Amino acid sequence: MSDKPYGTWLARVVAYIHDHLDDALNLNRLAEVACLSPYHWHRIYHAFYGETAAATVRRLRLHHAANDLLQRSAPIDSIAERAGYGSVHAFSRAFQTSYRMAPGQFRSEGGASMFVPFDEVRSGDTAMHQLDIRSQRGFTVAAMEHRGSYMNVGRAFEMLFHWLAVRELVDSRARSLGIYFDDPAAVAEDDLRSMACCELFSPDDVRFEAPVSRVEVASGEFAVLPHVGPYAQLCFAYQWLYGEWLPNSGRETGEAPVFEVYVNDLRETAPADLVTEIWLGLRRGG
Repeated sequence: MSDKPYGTWLARVVAYIHDHLDDALNLNRLAEVACLSPYHWHRIYHAFYGETAAATVRRLRLHHAANDLLQRSAPIDSIAERAGYGSVHAFSRAFQTSYRMAPGQFRSEGGASMFVPFDEVRSGDTAMHQLDIRSQRGFTVAAMEHRGSYMNVGRAFEMLFHWLAVRELVDSRARSLGIYFDDPAAVAEDDLRSMACCELFSPDDVRFEAPVSRVEVASGEFAVLPHVGPYAQLCFAYQWLYGEWLPNSGRETGEAPVFEVYVNDLRETAPADLVTEIWLGLRRGG
């Protein structure tokens, strides 16, 4: 049997997980969603994704918990319950294993106070690297649109990589990008527009079919700000980039939307070690 049906079946599982993170996600129910035998589907999922379905659920729930800790005032026991943990102790242990600090410490110290706009990373801390000005040629990406919270764009990335995998278009050299069109402080969460993207090296050989489209990333000059740490902390990097660096830089923004380049694989990298580059287009001659 071709691996393409497996990719389609597992894509349903990934979509279901993203859409039901706040529900009780029974592994046998996921087997039903996948239309695969409960005796074998765990192995198929693990082989396809490089992590178990339980690990996917745990990673995504902790990802949302980290955002809740920084962006919401809900008590930690409520966040723990929403993340599927029966006690604050169990949640704290799991969170500290992934994020290298307890939830309370992450809430109080894991945000703007840990921002370091210098060319080095403090040992054991999340930090920022020195902003760099780079010129880049235009390139083509395969893109899948996402509407809603930027924290949930991972669903679109999962669907995009399924689409690429079943067409044998996955290339280890390709960069993963997220293009973000709206300011979450100014646009309602449900109306936020973004795209999950993957770089293509031979785009003319690809037959694009909905829901994936061809998108051109324009050439130009960019301010590139690398961030080291969980995705939930990126909002503080944006605040510094737009609120401090840009007004004092003497530069003007270009017409293209900002995008992020994801340097490492979140399935294989602890949240504290994730490297994300924020690319802000600049007007030439500024």
